Amino acid sequence: MKIATIALALSVASKQSTVHSYACIATSSTSGRRLGRIPTSSAAAFSRARRPHRTACSLAATSSAETETEQPTSGTTFWKARQDCWRPDVRDVEKISWGKPASKKGKKTGSRGVPHRLNEEERRAFDQARRQGFLQVTGSSWRSQRRDAPLLNSYRSLMDARGRPSIVLHKLSPNSSGGVDHGDRLVVDLSPLRLPSDFERVESELAKRMESEFSVVSDTMEPEDEQSDGSMSIEESALVDEETAVSDESDYETRPIYQLQPHFVCWNVSRQQGKAIGKYLGQLFDNVEEKAMKSRKPKGVKPGRGRRHGGYGIG
Repeated sequence: MKIATIALALSVASKQSTVHSYACIATSSTSGRRLGRIPTSSAAAFSRARRPHRTACSLAATSSAETETEQPTSGTTFWKARQDCWRPDVRDVEKISWGKPASKKGKKTGSRGVPHRLNEEERRAFDQARRQGFLQVTGSSWRSQRRDAPLLNSYRSLMDARGRPSIVLHKLSPNSSGGVDHGDRLVVDLSPLRLPSDFERVESELAKRMESEFSVVSDTMEPEDEQSDGSMSIEESALVDEETAVSDESDYETRPIYQLQPHFVCWNVSRQQGKAIGKYLGQLFDNVEEKAMKSRKPKGVKPGRGRRHGGYGIG
């Protein structure tokens, strides 16, 4: 009798242990799917194993060395961009191009002394440049209302945010006879790479490739006087804040792009040749944003006022 009682007690205890050794995992809050029944000890281990993994991924996602600039994907090795430096955020560049403030003051993304706000025509050119990999502007893109070239400012800031050279095709106005006065000019600015020690080497390699592929020779860009209509020459519209401009290599780590001197490589080209070379360089430097969408005007954007009318010239 005692033996039968003991056996019955052991059987009941065994069943209770089996019941309590399993736990039905509820619907996962992260994946939205129901998991199967697994032992409680395994569930705890599974939960503990996943938490450190998510933390590690989160830290990796915020690493400045990997997210500040995109890495080249075309397999080119003759150029690279500095990683351990300050760069603006692409979203902040887009915001100041609408005249909106950056997400946080003190980020140095924009400056009241250097206009970035685009008008409707400049907005179309800006969006097109992101899809094509190079910017096309008429003349120097000078805007008399702002006494500057906001389109070049915004595009240079965008390229700085992405760690890519700025490629601009300046389409010069035709003369009365239907021809072109000086031909078009294609300009590559290497300063967004923020590696001044590499500029000469990259310029030399780039010049060789252009001469080999398109039979064009690079031309040194010399400063010119202000134009008769009050606008600036192409090289003077390089969008540098002259009062705070620097050229020391250490300043490329912390200064915003509008305070850094540009490093130009340029070619005199025909219209058709300029577009072909611009497309080639856009692919060479991975400037093309295939998924770039048309800019949408954010809420609360109001017309800006120029310096002459009490504004700050940011519009």
